[in-house]
Amino acid sequence: MSNSAWREKNIVFIGFMGAGKTTIGKLVAKKLDRDFIDIDEEIEKEYKMPIPQIFAEIGEKAFRAKEKEFIQHLCDYKLKIISVGGGAFLQEEIRNVCLSSCIVFYLDIVWDAWKNRLSSIVDSRPVLQGKSMEEIEELFYKRQEIYKNNFHSKIEISNQDMDELAECIVENLKLSWELHETK
Repeated sequence: MSNSAWREKNIVFIGFMGAGKTTIGKLVAKKLDRDFIDIDEEIEKEYKMPIPQIFAEIGEKAFRAKEKEFIQHLCDYKLKIISVGGGAFLQEEIRNVCLSSCIVFYLDIVWDAWKNRLSSIVDSRPVLQGKSMEEIEELFYKRQEIYKNNFHSKIEISNQDMDELAECIVENLKLSWELHETK
């Protein structure tokens, strides 16, 4: 693959809901002067309703199908920064297309750090509705198993400044691009 093709690859952020994919994605997009796309927001625009309402009225299965359609479509483009929902990588087809055509960053957050964010995100996340803390923790670790085996680069998230993390990601990318230039 030519270096220009490597530099033009989409950047995809994966990780558990509330890990900071959208926040960091927007910061990286700004630093690299690229378009930022949040898949969940795109689905909300398409259905003209928030995700909890989509889950309630149309169902998770339809949501997951639309999620896959959007992601597969976006992978045909270049120079995008994409945040995928916490459950997107449960679908093998999504994992495969992202890993083969994009640079995938896994935002890894430990349970105790994530748990502190729960109160600010629970209402907007239908898969957390009505679940006990034990069930949420089980979901967290189940998804971590999928994320930890399907990425190109991992960034540890705890309580660092989001702008510093974004800067670190941009530096990683630039180093990666330079390495590909020398091949």
